Amino acid sequence: MSLIRKKNISNMLARRNTGDSLSRVLGPLDLTLLGIGAIIGTGIFVLTGTGAVIAGPALTMSFVIAAIACCFAALAYAEFSSTIPVAGSIYTYSYATLGELAAWIIGWDLMLEYGLATSAVSVGWSGYLQSLLSGFGITLPHALTAAPGTVPGCATWFNLPAFLVMMAVTLLLSIGVRESARVNNVMVSIKVAVVLLVITVGVFHVRPAHWHPFMPMGWAGVFGAAAVMFFAFIGFDSVSSAAEEVKNPERDLPIGIIASLAVCATLYMAVAAVVTGIVPYSEFANVSHPVSYVLKRIGVDWVAGLVDLGAVLGMLTVILVMMYGQTRIIFAMSRDGLLPAPLSRVHPRFQTPLITTWLVGIFFALIGALVPLDLLAELTNIGTLAAFSMVSIAVLILRRTHPALPRAFRCPGVPLVPICAVASCFFLMAHLRTITWVSFMTWLALGLTVYFSYSRQHSKLALNPEHG
Repeated sequence: MSLIRKKNISNMLARRNTGDSLSRVLGPLDLTLLGIGAIIGTGIFVLTGTGAVIAGPALTMSFVIAAIACCFAALAYAEFSSTIPVAGSIYTYSYATLGELAAWIIGWDLMLEYGLATSAVSVGWSGYLQSLLSGFGITLPHALTAAPGTVPGCATWFNLPAFLVMMAVTLLLSIGVRESARVNNVMVSIKVAVVLLVITVGVFHVRPAHWHPFMPMGWAGVFGAAAVMFFAFIGFDSVSSAAEEVKNPERDLPIGIIASLAVCATLYMAVAAVVTGIVPYSEFANVSHPVSYVLKRIGVDWVAGLVDLGAVLGMLTVILVMMYGQTRIIFAMSRDGLLPAPLSRVHPRFQTPLITTWLVGIFFALIGALVPLDLLAELTNIGTLAAFSMVSIAVLILRRTHPALPRAFRCPGVPLVPICAVASCFFLMAHLRTITWVSFMTWLALGLTVYFSYSRQHSKLALNPEHG
């Protein structure tokens, strides 16, 4: 029975007002831009070409399918985050509904998902930065441009730009969430403007003939691309990680989650339609910068340069928000005793979990600088899909166990919408490679070892049931 012990929701909400809680400084616009900052990045600037090769012009449909799966889960997230506005996102929600073991598994899963996402994006950021600098005639020493063994036949030792951007984001997050949000808001505004510029300029060069055949690989291609392009939507869930730092969470969290997802889905479909209408989908094979590639093909190099700049800013905000979400989940797990206590210590001046922020930043900065991360987009996807499934199941359980709990936002269509969310997530997971499943299960096995050897004995809920 100790494996399914649950936290008391009333006590969790009361503890939000104690001295070890985080500072409440975020509003609905901050949250919406936080979500957009996490979502628009690698997906639209890099994976659009990959998806076009898999699905052809029907990539727009792949985006729709991935967005629908996310939308189902987003409605569940909105109900939970507005009902239980404390740090920890789905980890906290699972602890209150599914029990401690399930909460540990999902928290451990999210630690990997967010951490490897920041490492992978930092490597992509490094590539775009080097491309941007080369336009000004600036080149870095080759040995410091990539991880060891990444470039065949070339001696590379360390990806210095990837490491430095992770350190810069870590410093920003350690100073305070208000300052981080302000920087994020400015960068998001710039990159959204760049995306809109791409759509506005590109639409006049679209040739409808390039959209035929619309589904060259059939539905298999559409679904396969949807499983990959799901990565492009990862990030809206990190909005819920900010719950404890929101001024009016009952109103603002649902707005931030749903609005950020809606804005990004619209922009993604428009960009996909434009790029596949300008250049035949078959030409995107092995193109790592599809959007700027398309613009160069039509002779608007100045816009292509702006796209490179937008990609640099876009990936930077993804790192910022993903690392932010990861540190808040570790903070919540440590506060519950499942991880060592220093990880939940709040700095008296900055009101941030300083130790956790720097440990996470340094560790995953080194991974980004030293390890090739080809598999990690899919590994991040499977972790996120598992989390989305868990939160959808948790909504159904909470409706039954706490029917009278005040809910500022109620997920519509219960139980149909949460069931559709779970079905959509498992459908996309089924289209991922076997090696992705093996890697995911290996990480979970390691997490269970840590739980039974340390966390179960140090759980504050086990030592003091009143903690829950």
